[in-house]
Amino acid sequence: MTPALQGKKGLVIGIANDKSIAWGCARAFRAAGAELAVTWFNDKARPWVEPLADQVQAALRMPLDVEQPGQMEAVFEAIARQWGRLDFALHSIAFAPKSDLHGRVTDTSREGFARAMDISCHSFARMARLAEPLMPDGGALMTMSYVGAEEVVPNYGVMGPVKAALESSTRYLAAELGPRGIRVNAVSPGPLATRAASGIAGFDQLLQDAVARAPLRRLVDIDDVGALCTFLAGEGGRNITGSTLYVDAGYHVVG
Repeated sequence: MTPALQGKKGLVIGIANDKSIAWGCARAFRAAGAELAVTWFNDKARPWVEPLADQVQAALRMPLDVEQPGQMEAVFEAIARQWGRLDFALHSIAFAPKSDLHGRVTDTSREGFARAMDISCHSFARMARLAEPLMPDGGALMTMSYVGAEEVVPNYGVMGPVKAALESSTRYLAAELGPRGIRVNAVSPGPLATRAASGIAGFDQLLQDAVARAPLRRLVDIDDVGALCTFLAGEGGRNITGSTLYVDAGYHVVG
């Protein structure tokens, strides 16, 4: 049987270490036959990411800090030179300043809210704009959300409204890019012990509560997310767009 993503070219944004959701996805994409481009955040992150890039035989590796002018454009220019096209791209980055993340939404600073929105949400729209010319025959764009986008999760703070905006952006991007055959979806995993999640106060308790609340009585892992994203990037997901898909052992269906 031909691997599901054989011959496809994909970009993975957001690998920080071997616990990252983006790493679980990259590993699954590669196992399904895709050729990958991967990015690291900065020089401090590079030593953690490059060995992982080696494991998936990434054909293109570059820095990407979405707050730095020109860096995202440089990544897509390199993809255009090397491949001339792109079949799928994964956006798995999020950030909010600690002072705003740990406080009330009511007290969020203008600067902190804007920065969280820019990095976690608007960067996905920018990615879509740059990917569009490289997907003349269609493609798939994916981003990472969380159930805090639709319900109040203790200590999730400003990221709740930001993820809600990300999910809404996903729907609008899907509507706008659909006529070109480009599918856009958000994936909403259950709580995962990633570096980003470690910044949420009381996260260990959140994990325990998730097991008790989820109908399947278990947590998911980065490989579960990778399996779903591989499906969305391939032929099986050809008619799925504008959706938020949950991979959370049913966590989202129980209030």
